[in-house]
Amino acid sequence: MTDKPTFEENLTELEEIVQNLEKGDIPLEKSLEKFQRGMELSKELQFKLENAEKTLTRVMDQNGNEEKFERDEDNEK
Repeated sequence: MTDKPTFEENLTELEEIVQNLEKGDIPLEKSLEKFQRGMELSKELQFKLENAEKTLTRVMDQNGNEEKFERDEDNEK
């Protein structure tokens, strides 16, 4: 059974892809493959971050009720 890569593993892979693409010393076909993989990783990482943010914005009060946690940006308005 294969485990899904962690957020950190995916981020590391994406960083490696970006570094390889920035060097520019790989063939065009390989660059396109890496770019496509990088886009997939980017979308997956963004999805995980959004879900984590949604989870963290809910704080339980002492009675077990959910309270909406306002982000710092929202408080500056």
